[in-house]
Amino acid sequence: MEQTLRYRAEDFSATLPLADYLARFRDAARIGGYCRSCPRYGATWACPPFEFEVESLFEGRTTALIIATRITPAEAGAPLAAAREVIRPERLRLERQLLELEHRVGGCAFTCVGECFACPGEPCTRPEGLPCRHPERVRPSLEACGFDLERTASELFGIEMRWGRNGLLPEYLTLVCGLFHSQPADAVRW
Repeated sequence: MEQTLRYRAEDFSATLPLADYLARFRDAARIGGYCRSCPRYGATWACPPFEFEVESLFEGRTTALIIATRITPAEAGAPLAAAREVIRPERLRLERQLLELEHRVGGCAFTCVGECFACPGEPCTRPEGLPCRHPERVRPSLEACGFDLERTASELFGIEMRWGRNGLLPEYLTLVCGLFHSQPADAVRW
């Protein structure tokens, strides 16, 4: 029987004018280069290149709600392979909450970087040139749209991103996602 890795997840949120977030944290050329070197580039509907202009996601929106989730494994020295075990449930929770918020207040949700979970157990249709099975659920990540997540986590939340070493998980993992909207800043809370 496989043992589940225990962990604690903490959400942090920040609200700022979208123009400020774009100016301070978007570096589309540099971050886009990282995306182009990723094996998922062009392989899933959640990853670039997109069939739309990324800038269209910002139009008519005035406020950025950014969420960082710090996932801390209960046991030190867990294998790096366990990352998916703790990230998946948190990604699913965050994405569900973001889509609910997007539906309620409008705007555009941005999920966390990594694989798309919309079609569990089935390969993405994009490599076959077929439409997405779940366009109502698939959203790009902030990183896929050119945002620097390390800088975002550090400057907005005081969280330094950590990376695994020697096949072991770091002391914590960090997910960053958000919602761009046009509601008054104090009207939308995480």
